[in-house]
Order: sequence, then structure tokens, then C-alpha cells
Amino acid sequence: MTRYSGDVTIDDETLKTYAYVNISSYRVKTVKTLKNDVKAPTKIAEDTGIRKNHISKVLKELKTSGVAECINEEVKKGRLYRLTDVGDEVVEHLE
Repeated sequence: MTRYSGDVTIDDETLKTYAYVNISSYRVKTVKTLKNDVKAPTKIAEDTGIRKNHISKVLKELKTSGVAECINEEVKKGRLYRLTDVGDEVVEHLE
């Protein structure tokens, strides 16, 4: 375990993931808007003020890093995204 941010401790892998998310304002905004919610890319774009084509790239990055997941990957339109357990932990440290 690594000590981080006062009395809060997180493991090294989660800390690396936090750093990865934190270096991109688009990733930070996307993760924050998904906190305790499930959203489509269009809604994420509206909520964050980020263009939809950028949101698609950010969601792909967050999926690859294990921060977010698509809950209905089989559909072409209307995909829904939410944070994983790792994403939930990361977003707590972004606030």
C-alpha cells in the first residue's frame, strides 16, 4: 500500500491509474461525469463540453486502462458507459 493524500491509502496500481487519468483534463472530466451514473457518449459530451469525437477516444482510453466499461457493447447506437471499481476509486481521489 502507498500512502497518498493524508490518511487515504491506495495501492500502487490504482495510484498509477489515477496519475494516468489526472494528466488529461478530458479524462478527468469524463470520469467525474460518470461518477455514480451510467451515460451514453452524447450525454457525456453535453455534460463535459467536450466534442463527441473526443469523448469516443477518451472512452476507449478509459476502457483500455480499466477505469470505465461499456455495459452494452453489442449495440451500435446507444452504448452506455459506467465506471469500474477501479474507476470508482480513482474518481474519489480526483475530487
